[in-house]
Amino acid sequence: SAGTSVVFNKNGDAPGRYDLFQFQVTNSSGSEYKVVGQWADTLQLRLEELQWPDGEQEVPNSVCSLPCKTGERKKKVKGMPCCWICELCDGYQYQYDETSCRLCAYYMRPNSNRTACQPIPIIKLEWHSPWAIIPVFLAMLGIIATIFVMATFVRYNDTPIVRASGRELSYVLLTGIFLCYIITFLMIAKPDVAVCAFRRIFLGLGMCISYAALLTKTNRIYRIFEQGKQTVTAPRFISPTSQIAITSSLISVQLLGVLVWFAVDPPNTIVDYDEQKTINPMLARGVLKCDITDLQIICSLGYSILLMVTCTIYAIKTRDVPEDFNEAKPIGFTMYTTCIVWLAFIPIFFGTAQSAEKLYIQTTTLTVSMNLSASVALGMLYMPKVYIIIFHPELNVQKRKRSFKAVVTAATMSSRLSQKPSERPNGEAKTELCENPAADPMIYLRSSPYFLFFTRKSIPLI
Repeated sequence: SAGTSVVFNKNGDAPGRYDLFQFQVTNSSGSEYKVVGQWADTLQLRLEELQWPDGEQEVPNSVCSLPCKTGERKKKVKGMPCCWICELCDGYQYQYDETSCRLCAYYMRPNSNRTACQPIPIIKLEWHSPWAIIPVFLAMLGIIATIFVMATFVRYNDTPIVRASGRELSYVLLTGIFLCYIITFLMIAKPDVAVCAFRRIFLGLGMCISYAALLTKTNRIYRIFEQGKQTVTAPRFISPTSQIAITSSLISVQLLGVLVWFAVDPPNTIVDYDEQKTINPMLARGVLKCDITDLQIICSLGYSILLMVTCTIYAIKTRDVPEDFNEAKPIGFTMYTTCIVWLAFIPIFFGTAQSAEKLYIQTTTLTVSMNLSASVALGMLYMPKVYIIIFHPELNVQKRKRSFKAVVTAATMSSRLSQKPSERPNGEAKTELCENPAADPMIYLRSSPYFLFFTRKSIPLI
């Protein structure tokens, strides 16, 4: 048109000028083409006049695939080489590059955006944990009670009740009870080589000492009254020295087993990353613990459990012995209760082997079981004596004496007294009590519930 400059490019072509139309929906005519921009050397587009599907205001991307987010890899789409699907690196994988994920090392886990690996946090049973507070509280109460009982026995060492209880084995048993409480602190302490070594030593030693002493006591009672049915001669190896020797030999078996364990598998610490390796890597934890398997723990306690079962058998055999001559029944009640405690312990211990809380449940179960076993023995065997010593000293006196023959005769007749009068000789039960102790100056029995007194040496029945 007039006044318009006409120009040509180097190819002799005039520059193009184009209008850009968009087919839009209108309120009046329904739909029409509307100019939304021009192109003349440069693009001029009025974005605010454009219409997009679903009323969106943003300009849609005109590509087949969007960029992947951090922690995602590009997975190629078959038949579409320029397109991909974004796939998250899951589990314990991290984004190695744009197209691949790699698995972290067994002691590592991916970070929050899965661009690299980081160490898995290491945990242990803490002192302030609820799993530790309960057994520690029970152990502290038990230690205080054990020290109190031991101090009372030492203070009244020469009184009839303490002497009647068999002082030597009583102190051995108290030592075992004390060690059963101490193991709680070793099981909760931070594992290192020294702590792991002490765990191996004392894990079964406290129980072994306790039940070795009780087994020696019940075996002695059984032998005395069994032989008393046949002869008035005292059985062998019933002196305090013999009892200590027998108990020591039983304990030495446990110590020998521990030494073999040390030689075959020296104590060490490990970090178990499988115990709490959860589906969510952010919750994964490594457990610092001693290199002791569940089977090794049971084997360490196995000998003590064998002593416990044997002691229970002897307690059953001596349940009918006259109460005036021994405390077989309190020992029996102690062993029955202890067996119940450990029968409950075993299924709980092994039933939680696959639990994420295995460390806490097994440690707490083991320590509480040992605390309860020690408390049962302390409460049933010692507290009644301490009660009499402190609150009823008038009962802590020496009473009349009987001959040893009277004791064994009473043991023999205890079964006959249950017979009908018609079945007894002359219709009555006869005993051979010595009315005059001086007639038999070599052997006397003090009529204390738990003590045989000889003029040349004293032999406690338990």
